[in-house]
Amino acid sequence: MKTRDRTSKSAKPWRPQSAMVLAAGMGSRMRPLTDQVPKPLVRVKGRALIDHVLDRIGEAGIGHAVVNVHYKADMLTRHLADRLQPEITISDERDSLLDTGGGVVRALPKLGNAPFLIHNADSTWIEGVGSNIARICETWDAEKMDFLLLVALASSSVGYEGRGDFNMQADGLMVRRREREMAPFAFTGVSIAHPRAFKDAPAGAFSLNELWSRAIETQRLFGVRLDGIWMHIGTPEAVTAAEARIDEPNG
Repeated sequence: MKTRDRTSKSAKPWRPQSAMVLAAGMGSRMRPLTDQVPKPLVRVKGRALIDHVLDRIGEAGIGHAVVNVHYKADMLTRHLADRLQPEITISDERDSLLDTGGGVVRALPKLGNAPFLIHNADSTWIEGVGSNIARICETWDAEKMDFLLLVALASSSVGYEGRGDFNMQADGLMVRRREREMAPFAFTGVSIAHPRAFKDAPAGAFSLNELWSRAIETQRLFGVRLDGIWMHIGTPEAVTAAEARIDEPNG
């Protein structure tokens, strides 16, 4: 039996109480735009990347977001100070950049004891049918999952130039791409994580990939496919490509 009750049609859909927004990176590939502002404040269609992310989180019914800061931290915290929805808590990494995994570990006391959303600040998309954050929340099953990744077709994504990250089995279990292999799915930078997955996590800076590998070994890393067009905003060229894709008639 799943950890939340699905028996009542009138029951409110489950949503995480908190989201972790990873916004502390240096944004080196985004230069020269990031010479003046931190990457989360780079604008797409006139709006800062982080506002695209936080708007989507708030619209999905998640009321609290923890945002980690490092590069040009004061500028980012000032920008966030006036936001009302979701409520913002800052996780300060001015002293040391901790990568994705270390950043989450530092923020864990602010995220609570329940499963939470993780969202990269440089990830956005054009929705397909319905909300993709709602989709990942509805797929989450705490009894069998430590991580649930939102993945997109690499071939139709904007700003993604890799060979794919994962294969996905019929039941949603994720399998990493082998070296020199192509894989259909790219990680969108959005996931749900259970706090127990961070038990005995490495100290200091480390990538979430290390914990995903552990979850793969125990068959607790799952995925759900994004419905729509994912856009990875990692370079100035990706900003231009994303804006052009949004402006397309069917965008």
